[in-house]
Amino acid sequence: MTADRKRDAREKFLLGGIVVRAGLSKADRAFLLGGLLELARVAPGSSEHRRLRDIGEEAFKAAALDGPSTRMTQAAE
Repeated sequence: MTADRKRDAREKFLLGGIVVRAGLSKADRAFLLGGLLELARVAPGSSEHRRLRDIGEEAFKAAALDGPSTRMTQAAE
């Protein structure tokens, strides 16, 4: 496997892990894509971007401290 393919596979694996951590592994693919497209419209540096980033950072911290967290699932709802 080439270095580029390994890097691409790792990126997809990490992104899939984020979907699982958010409690969205069983969500409809069109729903997920729609949500991601909406997120892509949020301007970097905007208050909404900062708010969502803060939620994500807290979810990562919670997962690092005590494993899978229900707070991440709740944040995704």
